Amino acid sequence: MITIRHDIASRIPGDTAPKSGYTWIDAREITRDDITELQENYAISSELLADIMDLDEQARIEKEDEYVALIVRLPAFADDSHGINQYCVPLGIVMMKDTIITICQSDSVILEDFARNRFRQYPVQTQEGFVISLMGRAAMVFIRLLKYLNRQKSLIEEELHRSVRNDELIQLLSIQKSLVYFTTSLTTNEILLEKLQKSPWFKTNNEDEREFLEDVIIDNKQAIEMANIYSSILTGTMDAFASVISNNLSIIMRRLTVISIAFMFPTFLVGYYGMNLDLPFQNNHLMQFWIIGISLFAGMFSAYVLSDRRSIRRIERQMETNRKRKEKRRRSNRRKGLAKED
Repeated sequence: MITIRHDIASRIPGDTAPKSGYTWIDAREITRDDITELQENYAISSELLADIMDLDEQARIEKEDEYVALIVRLPAFADDSHGINQYCVPLGIVMMKDTIITICQSDSVILEDFARNRFRQYPVQTQEGFVISLMGRAAMVFIRLLKYLNRQKSLIEEELHRSVRNDELIQLLSIQKSLVYFTTSLTTNEILLEKLQKSPWFKTNNEDEREFLEDVIIDNKQAIEMANIYSSILTGTMDAFASVISNNLSIIMRRLTVISIAFMFPTFLVGYYGMNLDLPFQNNHLMQFWIIGISLFAGMFSAYVLSDRRSIRRIERQMETNRKRKEKRRRSNRRKGLAKED
């Protein structure tokens, strides 16, 4: 869908700055017909449009004969079976003489903010200021989404502390994937912002735009640091939960092994007296009760010997003994210190 917005700078309430009068062509969720219209009416090359439609395209700036083209990375959303998944899409910006064209293959909350005049503090009087404002708004949205992902991670961790299930682990994996997308996109945007400061094809018009560009670079770096920190924390969390799951599995396998070994002797005893041969005490009518009793006693005794409760109790007793020794030594040293002072 292509929307033409005339003189966007004049729609700022209470703004008395001089207007540039440029036209903003807002192309979102474009179709094949929209691509054909952009090629025919605005002479945009098919190679540039193909790059914009590529989800993996990186941020950059390039100069053509009739326009200057930029590609920046914006956050986007997608619904899946585990909630809302965050990813990034390329936004193409074409700067012509009196027209600026934004091309995005999906919708974006950033473009929607500018379409609804939510840019009171942004310098949009010129095309360069409009581009800087878009990237500044993108950095703020990145920061907001990173904080949201961090809160979601904390909630999922609380659920995992109660029970380790596949749904929570898949959600953590989705958050980690979103953080990777954000980190990559923010890094390429940072490279583009640094190029804008030096590029001869993109020149700021006044001191306000230059200061705002520097602020955008700072916000973008802050978002990169946040994404790296959250990603490192999440990686450590997932490794810790993987170790917990592996440890729980080892404990379960140990218990099953203890149960299997504990019942080996009762099974042998019952199987031995189940043979069709002459056996000791086979004519004793009470022998079956003796076999059952001996089997139960052997199973319980084997389970006690092989269980880890004895080891835990032994460790607890050893720790209690060490604590008493340290306390006794501390009291002795305190008495010696008091004796020296006297």
